[in-house]
Amino acid sequence: MIKYTLTCADEHTFEAWFRSSADYDTQRDKGILECPVCGSTKIEKSLMAPNLGAKSNQRDVTASSPSREFATPETSESAPLTQPDSGAASNLPTEVHERVVELAREIRDHVRKTADNVGTNFAEEARKIHYEEAEPRGIYGNATPKEAHDLKEEGIDVHPLPVLPEDRN
Repeated sequence: MIKYTLTCADEHTFEAWFRSSADYDTQRDKGILECPVCGSTKIEKSLMAPNLGAKSNQRDVTASSPSREFATPETSESAPLTQPDSGAASNLPTEVHERVVELAREIRDHVRKTADNVGTNFAEEARKIHYEEAEPRGIYGNATPKEAHDLKEEGIDVHPLPVLPEDRN
């Protein structure tokens, strides 16, 4: 996995992980990449220092794609909000950063209170709702990056729930 520091056309900075450089190029070219601050899809890699790999006697913890929590848009009227990387957040005044985190927490709490948690069946249930095989309603649950990508390719609108500082502990 490769972690890139990315910048949008409005110079907002954030981080994202990719399987390869080609994966980044593909997602950028398809307009899948989106600035978490302004929603711009004009994204470029920022200048960054290389990340040295693990020693050969250490296991690779990035080999599998962990799942993330996603929600369907029926759960919130707000645009998706993701936590910028610590470098970008440190460029914000402390009170602004704290307010962003507070709003992200409110969005996630609202989704969890008003939508159905379908757990690891998120992709399957989102498809059923989209193809009118299940009752339309807001749902949230876990999906791998590939499942989320496949849903978007099918025209099913899903958004990752905000990642909060306490999630990284």
